[in-house]
Amino acid sequence: MARDTLQGPLDLLILKTLARGPQHGYGITCHVLAASENQLRVEEGTLYPALHRMEGAGLINAKWKLSENNRRARYYSLTGAGEKRLTQEIQNWQQRTAAVSAFLDLA
Repeated sequence: MARDTLQGPLDLLILKTLARGPQHGYGITCHVLAASENQLRVEEGTLYPALHRMEGAGLINAKWKLSENNRRARYYSLTGAGEKRLTQEIQNWQQRTAAVSAFLDLA
């Protein structure tokens, strides 16, 4: 059963997905779910506010385009600032998970 993602890694999941290329919201959700082997589910109520926040911060751009099934959809893509943030988020995540692993080994 898929679990909701925490707010902390949400930006990382979105940025990493968009590093593969432009994607609409539903595509981001599907990629995260598939890539995590159905362990991480990004709900619409969490995803779209995050996308709007990230767009406002200049990390991503959004353009209206036709989707695979000929419906209008907003496609999101990384900006240069988004690529830099992705690198930072990956480093931060690796440091946090290493710290938690070290703690679990000692506890």
